[in-house]
Amino acid sequence: MLCPANFYAAHRATRAAGRTDRERQSSTGISGTAQSLRMARKQRAGRARRVRQKPLAIENRQRAVAVEIAPLEEFFRRICGLIGLGYPPASVCFVTDREMKRLNRRYRKKSKTTDVLSFPLEVRPRPVSLERAAATLRSKFLGDIAISPAVARRNGKRRDRSVAGEIRILLLHGILHLMGYDHEGDRGEMERVEAKLRRRLRLA
Repeated sequence: MLCPANFYAAHRATRAAGRTDRERQSSTGISGTAQSLRMARKQRAGRARRVRQKPLAIENRQRAVAVEIAPLEEFFRRICGLIGLGYPPASVCFVTDREMKRLNRRYRKKSKTTDVLSFPLEVRPRPVSLERAAATLRSKFLGDIAISPAVARRNGKRRDRSVAGEIRILLLHGILHLMGYDHEGDRGEMERVEAKLRRRLRLA
């Protein structure tokens, strides 16, 4: 797969760091009220940070186009909430044009770049309905999505959209592919589902 699920790695690292702090405290035999209070405050602050920490889905691996991750992460949550999927349902990587061309050539035998590619963890049948598919896949990790911000910027200029606006549409498009939709042979079903969701998400 293209990208690891960043949340799970970060979550394991956070828990390991917490264990290390507790082990260090017990092994040193520190005494003294002031030092104990400082340690207690540090542990409370650490627990608060872990509670506030949200699982992340998006990783930026390119520098050609400036992209603000936080608003897109929040919008991806909105997409998943509207569809009825758990979060994160997939890992998303922003990649270079060169990397996208390599992936497109390797997996689709097309020697050119593209705006978005989806890599499901398993082959899924075409959904009978969006609601049924979401109910079945709600607790599952679906796969990976690669997006080229450089292609999104070029396409956005032609369509009079911002880079962020174009990427929002690609996030929706990519997750529908991971759910089993395929516009290349479904007689317009995916386009109809996507158009309905775009209206509800106010995507031009």
